[in-house]
Amino acid sequence: MRYQVGGSLRATDPTYVVRQADEHLYQALCRGEFCYVLNSRQMGKSSLLQHTSARLQQAGYTCIYLDITQLGSDNLTPIQWYRGIITILYHGLGLDGQISLKQWRDDHADLSPVQQLHQFVEEALVATPAQQPIVVLIDEIDSLLGLPFTISDFFAWIRHCYNQRSHNPQFQRLGFALFGVATPSDLIDDKRRTPFNIGTAIELFGFQPDEVGPLVDGLRGSVNQPDAVLRAILSWTNGQPFLTQKLCQLVIQSALEAPSGSLVLPPDTEALWIDQLVRSRILQHWESQDEPEHLKTIRDRLLFNEQRASRLLGLYQQILQRDRSEIAALENDPAHSNTPP
Repeated sequence: MRYQVGGSLRATDPTYVVRQADEHLYQALCRGEFCYVLNSRQMGKSSLLQHTSARLQQAGYTCIYLDITQLGSDNLTPIQWYRGIITILYHGLGLDGQISLKQWRDDHADLSPVQQLHQFVEEALVATPAQQPIVVLIDEIDSLLGLPFTISDFFAWIRHCYNQRSHNPQFQRLGFALFGVATPSDLIDDKRRTPFNIGTAIELFGFQPDEVGPLVDGLRGSVNQPDAVLRAILSWTNGQPFLTQKLCQLVIQSALEAPSGSLVLPPDTEALWIDQLVRSRILQHWESQDEPEHLKTIRDRLLFNEQRASRLLGLYQQILQRDRSEIAALENDPAHSNTPP
């Protein structure tokens, strides 16, 4: 088996780890709630999107995938950007042949960009099967921050779609989920217009020990103690998806490099072996071994803005010092000791 290091996993990928967030997001969207998954990079947001989309489609939903980055950001005008969204919705809803998109644009040219988007969605809902639920899954939402115009109207429109449910039953069929590296306050400052105070935040945590069965299965045949090895990996990565998948793949590679094609570790040495693997294959000469790129991305984001860099590094130093002091306090606390005081 090959683990997926970087990029989104297919819905059927054998190493996909189903987390608590999978069920929370799926059930919330089935209830018609507006959902958002905002978290740091490499936490599996896009994989969660793909997996949830497949489940919803199996349940009879029409899912439209909207990657904000594909709309572009440089030198775009509002009308170009909103037209890009309309085009994606047009094809995603299968309206080719039912509505002439060019004619529709010409007929509504006097409306503002956001008014055109709303009018199109309203007419599209009427043109699609009446009982068909629709979910728009919007990825890379943080790319909105790079647009040369305000995006408050876009979020106000999402909120308006939810408010329309009490006036127009067609809008009860329409749902949204946002995914990205941001916080609600990053995306919109006007709290009176934000949709986030009517939405459902989906918390996305690292892999938990009781969730990683698929990853353990991938190690079987390559190492004699797959469960113990996976526990040792999680103690290093804290369940962070990218690093966890990468370490699993490094275990497989190490096994293939062994003369027998598999690893036989003495009992209770798994943690030490993983520790050595991390140091030799990730930490030492890390810049040359950072493939696919992860640690370099973190470094570049920390140091990109020189004025913020010292403040961010100082903040991380405080976090590390706090964690160390907490560990020391636990070690010195008789209640947490393995030996009697």
